[in-house]
Amino acid sequence: MAEWVQNVMETFGYAGILLLMIVENLFPPIPSELILPSAGFAASRGSLNVVIVLVVATLGSVIGTLPLYYIGRAFGEEKLVAWADKHGKWLTLRGKDIRQADDWFDRHGTKAVLFGRMIPGIRSLLSLPAGMSEMPLPKFLTYSAIGSGIWAALLIGAGYLLGEHYDRVEQYISPISRVILVLLVVGVVVWFVRRRREQAAGA
Repeated sequence: MAEWVQNVMETFGYAGILLLMIVENLFPPIPSELILPSAGFAASRGSLNVVIVLVVATLGSVIGTLPLYYIGRAFGEEKLVAWADKHGKWLTLRGKDIRQADDWFDRHGTKAVLFGRMIPGIRSLLSLPAGMSEMPLPKFLTYSAIGSGIWAALLIGAGYLLGEHYDRVEQYISPISRVILVLLVVGVVVWFVRRRREQAAGA
């Protein structure tokens, strides 16, 4: 994977970084913690300008958030509420739960997008609830750009400083990403089990 990423950058330059960051948001198995340090390493060799790399990487990351954002907008709160009330019983999911989640995102969505864009494992997924809660697009793009820019700067800087050892960044961050995903899955399972027990107790 690392060699393929390097080949894309060497062949297409800044356009390659832009494309990789767009794809990374849609297909998380191509991680930014590999792409961005590699771009930083390329900049350290003088083949790319580090400032332009940062701008292009941030732009690609923001563009990559849009498909999932618009998918979330297409479904929207009311459609999800109607679906949950009709079909969500097997998931112990009610329309009320959707509204509560949407209310939470309305209150804390800006912070969730800003800081969530810097958390491996969930940074791409946050676009869906942002779209579902109908967060205004300018606000979504602004906070996505800030969070993505900080994340990109950290990883590009690490790759720049580590030079040929840039791949160590992914080696350190990948386990963190897996832990976060496992915790998310465990959290969903715990919530599901508790709801089942509450339903059984109330029956």
